[in-house]
Amino acid sequence: MGKRGSRSQSQLLNTLTKKQKKHLRDFGEEHPFYDRVSRKEPKPQICQLLESSDTSGSESEADSEPEQVSGYHKLLATLKNVSEEEEEEEEEEEESVVDEVEMNSEDVDDDVSVEEETAAASTEMQENVALSAVSERKEGEGLLGTSQQESPEEFTDAKHESLFSLETNFLEEENRGSCSLKASQDPFLKHVNKELKEKEIQAVATNSKTTHQLKWPTLGQLVFSSKCQKLETFKPPKDIDLETLHLQKPLGSNWTKTNSQFLSGPKKSSSPFTSLQKELFLIMNSYQDLFYPERTALKNGEEIRHVYCLHVLNHVLKANAQVLSNNSRRRSQKLGVGDDDDFRDQGLTRPKVLIVVPFREAALRVVQLFISLLEGDSKKKIIVSNKKRFKGEYGSDPEERPPNLKRPEDYEAVFVGNIDDHFRIGVAVLQRSIRLYAPFYSSDILIASPLGLRTIIGGEGEKKRDFDFLSSIELLIIDQADIYLMQNWEHVLHLMNHMNLLPLDSHGVDFSRVRMWSLNNWSKYYRQTLLFGALQDAQINSVFNKYCINLQGQVAVRNVPMTGSISHVLVQLPHVFQRMEAETLASVIDARFNFFVNKILPQYRDAVMSHTLIYIPSYFDFVRLRNYFKKEELNFTHICEYTQKSGVSRARHFFLQGEKQFLLLTERFHFYKRYTIKGIRNLIFYELPTYPHFYSEICNMLKATNRGEEATWTCTVLYSKYDAQRLAAVVGVERAAQMLQSNKNVHLFITGEK
Repeated sequence: MGKRGSRSQSQLLNTLTKKQKKHLRDFGEEHPFYDRVSRKEPKPQICQLLESSDTSGSESEADSEPEQVSGYHKLLATLKNVSEEEEEEEEEEEESVVDEVEMNSEDVDDDVSVEEETAAASTEMQENVALSAVSERKEGEGLLGTSQQESPEEFTDAKHESLFSLETNFLEEENRGSCSLKASQDPFLKHVNKELKEKEIQAVATNSKTTHQLKWPTLGQLVFSSKCQKLETFKPPKDIDLETLHLQKPLGSNWTKTNSQFLSGPKKSSSPFTSLQKELFLIMNSYQDLFYPERTALKNGEEIRHVYCLHVLNHVLKANAQVLSNNSRRRSQKLGVGDDDDFRDQGLTRPKVLIVVPFREAALRVVQLFISLLEGDSKKKIIVSNKKRFKGEYGSDPEERPPNLKRPEDYEAVFVGNIDDHFRIGVAVLQRSIRLYAPFYSSDILIASPLGLRTIIGGEGEKKRDFDFLSSIELLIIDQADIYLMQNWEHVLHLMNHMNLLPLDSHGVDFSRVRMWSLNNWSKYYRQTLLFGALQDAQINSVFNKYCINLQGQVAVRNVPMTGSISHVLVQLPHVFQRMEAETLASVIDARFNFFVNKILPQYRDAVMSHTLIYIPSYFDFVRLRNYFKKEELNFTHICEYTQKSGVSRARHFFLQGEKQFLLLTERFHFYKRYTIKGIRNLIFYELPTYPHFYSEICNMLKATNRGEEATWTCTVLYSKYDAQRLAAVVGVERAAQMLQSNKNVHLFITGEK
């Protein structure tokens, strides 16, 4: 390479930050998006490209046809020619040696040889150089959601983060064909390129919902619904081929290996999907909203996680491939920023997928699946930045778990690993690498808990709040939704109210590249929502019906439980179900309290009815009853999710010994602890449990009471016509229908008869 070329490349180095330089050294590539500084824009640098295979005459060719070359692209190829003195000068100008040591210790993956990756990327870079304008990058990126502790930078991320801009990325030769997607067949392009009309949007507000029911072999009873005139329904084929699913490389070849654990066994199939996965993915790949209320951690949770991670990566890789393809076309036409608006391929901000999970362990498994799906059988491992840090913050130490804990199997499956529920992390997906802890405005995928998002979104009147990163979410996955009922359902509602709003800041977007439906604030009609939970619940149903308005339609699984959890009660016990009347849903809370105080409690005030456990699902009802018991000076104790361990021990002891006649117990405490309460002789379900199996678990606690007293045990359950779903889950759908339609308000069931 000539002296002139070396000088130009050396000058380019002085315009780059250490992080840009290190990014190329580690990854050997850049993402199709990278951000620019909001404060100052450098002028584009003009540089010459010299082919290593032909040095003669290259200078004159470069002079005659100068092109803009990104120093960010070319840094890796010239990195070995840079002297150590230039490196040190750059580092001294930007940040201290201590910061560099910390970053290197976090970013370098032990499993990958950086030198091998650098050499391979250097060779590829010389063959596949892409040209673009070089931009400075502001120092001190605020890593949104990188710590369990709050940081002021989380709420001012837009200032510290580089602004959104579309730049080029070189493509691997073997993947070039996969980037030219066929719009006539690919579900992704058919969905995002669909142009809506104003009257179609207005129809969503005026039209009534059209529904159609189908029964599928594995999912069971499905309800297809839509407010559009055309309701698309379909039946699953018997067999599917990976090639017909339009999976982006390398997902098609890697999926079979990643999913092999579910394909083995006595019913081993040649299909790459289980029967459940096949039907779920067909709905996902059609970009319809989906509500699946039969996801359990013990039975099919991992199966479902595998298939939605495949859908997420397929969506992200296709979206990035579309951007790269348009970048290449724009370069061939020598178009600048805003020169042509025929290349609309993105939203107003970069994050396009949001995955909501309850615990850090779930986030860890999602990221591990991403790595597995991108890596597959390849001997050349992909690079994962910040891998050590991620494992340290999201992993768990098995020795930390107390030994000899006897808990139900479903409890062990839910509360495995790191169960911290305050977290958020951005993930940027590159061609051969994954960047963990990417700032939100530089991420493709966001993984967070409802609490982790709530602390960023903030509330009305708060100065430090940010929700612009939710403006262009195209795929929302809410996994294990039932657990959020036990955490704080208000956080989920708060999140849904801030989805797909117009951003308050432009974030440096090139509006000529933004899809028209995103500019028209119609993103919510294109967003696909996948909702997975373990039960049918009115609050979860409400979110699906109110916030899932995808114009492709909605699909909900509506299987009816024929037998209830009462059949799993093993003790001999009479169950008295008492129906209370309530005119409206809003009046149920007061009606239940008045019914309990006036009709139920007087029967248990007598000392003969001691050892009475009152099970209360709602914390607000618990507080109300606790205050009433204090006011009436009743002999009671209480346990809730906020009770200290010492208080729990005292309450259990007093109740067992009969020193306290009543014990108020909240459902959340039972969910998180699953203690066996001894000494129960009388049970009162103030409201039917959220989880159906909690009913049988609580009733079976009477086995821990002294035998020989079965004849005196009682169980009373309060319900109303608005508790139809919970009632059906406990007693079965046929019995529930009879109880709700009957003129009688009291119904008796007896279990455990000999």
